[in-house]
Amino acid sequence: MKHILTRLFEHKELGRDEAKKVLVNISNGEYNEAQIAAFISVYLMRSISVNELLGFRDALLELCRPFDLEGMESIDIVGTGGDGKNTFNISTLSSVVVAGAGYKVTKHGNYGVSSSCGSSNVLEHLGYQFTNDTDVLKKQLDAANICFLHAPLFHPAMKAVAPVRRQLGVKTFFNMLGPLVNPAQPSKSLLGVFNLELARLYQYIFQTTDRDAAIVYSMDGYDEVSLTSPFKLRQNDTERLIQPSDIGKKTLQQTDLHGGGDVPSSAKIFMNVLSGNGTTPQNDVVSANAGIAIHCLQPQKSIEDCIDEAHESLVGGKALGKFELLLN
Repeated sequence: MKHILTRLFEHKELGRDEAKKVLVNISNGEYNEAQIAAFISVYLMRSISVNELLGFRDALLELCRPFDLEGMESIDIVGTGGDGKNTFNISTLSSVVVAGAGYKVTKHGNYGVSSSCGSSNVLEHLGYQFTNDTDVLKKQLDAANICFLHAPLFHPAMKAVAPVRRQLGVKTFFNMLGPLVNPAQPSKSLLGVFNLELARLYQYIFQTTDRDAAIVYSMDGYDEVSLTSPFKLRQNDTERLIQPSDIGKKTLQQTDLHGGGDVPSSAKIFMNVLSGNGTTPQNDVVSANAGIAIHCLQPQKSIEDCIDEAHESLVGGKALGKFELLLN
């Protein structure tokens, strides 16, 4: 690691194979926590390169416990986190709404690191039992159209890094990796990012795979469609700047999206929205994100029609019904 750190401190980049090897070595316990922290910190001070991100992705996919969907089309709806906005769990709610609309969702997530409440925190609080038993997960997909892949159960390589990430408490390149290393490798992804540079990086990476991604970034810094500003939508080779009014929505205030300060209050907001007791802004932002996800699955439909489909799933109780099936 000393040689690697010296090179990185000299502002040199790792090749794809080198980056992969470092992460494999970390998972094998070959480095101590101080070395791991120094390595992670490099990427807090400079941008990660395409080859480095691809190498880290290669390592985690090689080391993970796979979940073979056997050709089933599904989507993951995920934000990188790290935007510092403290929103309620929009991507997780959107995932349930898409399931309620009749589409398969293989949601990949973890406990919050740079936020107070990640998707795993809220689902665990509400009674979801994490598992890496693929038979159980397939039954959940059949019954509820959704299953949740808790990252630590599928990525044992991350165990050595978890304490360091918790102690640092800020976004790291592992936030960038999460959306790329879903063990199911679903055919579609709705991916929210925390800056435009990362949006371009992801667009390039997905162009090298057989997965389609809709990549979103709200121009005021949110890693999702926040409706508080225009947002960039990137798909394949296209890029659009979309105003909330373009999709029939009002512009929201940032205070409309605030989440709870802890897990119980975040879970309460989650269930209020899912049970039909959410505010209009909460319903609108969830429907917008779920609608973009449906549009990724059904590109022949207009975004507005897809958002209407998502809204019906939410306010009509279909999403709640699927979530109740998921928990039982």
